[in-house]
Amino acid sequence: MFAKVLIANRGEIAVRIIRTCQKLGIQTVAVYSEADADSLHVQLADEAYLIGKPRVAESYLNIEKIIEVAKAAKAEAIHPGYGLLSENPAFARRCEEEGIVFIGPKADVIAAMGSKIEARQTMEKAGVPIVPGVSFALDSPDEAAAAAASIGYPVMLKASSGGGGIGMHIARDEADLRQAFEGSQKRAASFFGDGTMYIEKYIERPRHIEIQLLADGHGNCVYLWERECSIQRRHQKVVEEAPSPFLDEETRRKMGEAAVQAARYIGYANAGTIEFLVDEQKNFYFLEMNTRLQVEHPVTEEITGIDIVEEQLRIAAGEPLRYKQEDIRRDGHAIEVRIYAEDPNTFYPSPGRIAAFSVPQGEGIRHETAVQSGITVTPFYDPMIAKMIAKGSDRTSAIERLLEALRDYRVEGIKTNIPLLEAVLSHPAFRAGETTTDFLSNYWQPTKTK
Repeated sequence: MFAKVLIANRGEIAVRIIRTCQKLGIQTVAVYSEADADSLHVQLADEAYLIGKPRVAESYLNIEKIIEVAKAAKAEAIHPGYGLLSENPAFARRCEEEGIVFIGPKADVIAAMGSKIEARQTMEKAGVPIVPGVSFALDSPDEAAAAAASIGYPVMLKASSGGGGIGMHIARDEADLRQAFEGSQKRAASFFGDGTMYIEKYIERPRHIEIQLLADGHGNCVYLWERECSIQRRHQKVVEEAPSPFLDEETRRKMGEAAVQAARYIGYANAGTIEFLVDEQKNFYFLEMNTRLQVEHPVTEEITGIDIVEEQLRIAAGEPLRYKQEDIRRDGHAIEVRIYAEDPNTFYPSPGRIAAFSVPQGEGIRHETAVQSGITVTPFYDPMIAKMIAKGSDRTSAIERLLEALRDYRVEGIKTNIPLLEAVLSHPAFRAGETTTDFLSNYWQPTKTK
């Protein structure tokens, strides 16, 4: 096992990784920007190094500076967390060049799965179902219109690179598609440096269900069941749960086996997630692969009892998996909500100083956060400030436990999306398991807030 690990991230995920490293007796190295000098991950790490100014391009995305710090601190490995450099193949290659272990898959695998077009092509070869669509780049509105005509409307216009819903647009006719094409292309190029676009058939009222994988460097691979992540706003997940209230055992098994088949085909090692769209008839289609730790990994940890970060560290250190598929248990139900510093009606970020902050405690409640009273939420980073997870013996008890905790959650000085989360969990459709990706557009009614 490693003696020292650098965490190339910030916020709650850095704190969460530090916690597991401490459990394993691994020393931790934090990096931080000027805006994060007082952050909790800086306080908790054994060592901390300033790497630049607040903007991510000048700090958390500065590959050479992070490598420099890792070498100076004599870190044997780097954990990238999620977001930022976690799916950057150039960063993984630089780690390899410097003899530093990148806690994740190989750079070529990251690159292949980072291009959604290449990922589609690969999964098709692997025999994994993919959404009907085109697996080549569309260079103009005319090409897009021709592709859409062959598929049939509605279609989803998508960027090949990046994520977070950027560059995505549902087009229900040719005029809509043509109007959206150039804007989506420019937006993708601006955010990801790649304006490559493609089209898939838009599946009405789908569910977004993903399979968590663990694979080692010795040919072993298991799935840790599924997470349902269908409650989204602007294609960003808001509520995640495990297991899915929609799947039956046969579909669950088939999805898990398809995910393992995909991982084996590409020679995957470490933790990863295969995301699927599932239609109303329980047909499932490959959406994308996340070659990193997911934000929502705690719900899987809660129902399986497996510390996924610990397994990442062990796999990266060369150890074989400690589990066979039949060892992966499923106990109870867990639900996670993402707490954002944002206006719950407009979804606009709400940066500012947190005047007061306290979280409820109780049986089955887990918190992941890096904020405290007096901390300033800056406009430079993602507005997610915390996650709260509730586990119950069944879905109903998990919902009730989480609702009660949300009502006791205290954040003053900034706006948060807690009113939206309470509304979702209280809604009869959510309680009935009707958790399709259009849930918020169908049921969320903005209300006036102070």
